[in-house]
Amino acid sequence: MSERDAPQNDEPTGLSHLDARGRAKMVDVASKPPTEREARARGVVELDAEVRTMLMAGTLPKGEGLPVAKIAGIQAAKETARLIPLCHQVPLTSVSLEFGPHGDAGVEILATARCIARTGVEMEALTAVSVAALTIYDMCKALCRGAVIGPIELVAKSGGRSGEWTRGADS
Repeated sequence: MSERDAPQNDEPTGLSHLDARGRAKMVDVASKPPTEREARARGVVELDAEVRTMLMAGTLPKGEGLPVAKIAGIQAAKETARLIPLCHQVPLTSVSLEFGPHGDAGVEILATARCIARTGVEMEALTAVSVAALTIYDMCKALCRGAVIGPIELVAKSGGRSGEWTRGADS
């Protein structure tokens, strides 16, 4: 019997992206009310100290890395539903990225995504940070072969039925 011909059983498995038979499915959010939602994510790219100085000053041989990374991160957030299977397309109202020094040679990336929707924007914020980090890596790789990306993590979220969550506040 093919999967298409198999009886459909939509009993909950306890995991929202799986049906009763363990098959992937997109969560139906139609019954959820739209609410204001926000998610903040952060990531770090570890570089050589000299390369970080060049990145922060906008003097990399490939050009100004941080403005390019900012645009890449914003564009990535807008494309999240095309990149992540089963992720809903969310009508973003805002995406912002900020960069700053981290430790001796790292760069911290902070992304904030906002929307008014039936589902959250955590994936959009995380995708923005991830692609901004990859862009920084690309802009610096000729000068710093040992660059490291990570960790990338959700920092906080608000809105929706589950309300507010902040990393560290629940431990």
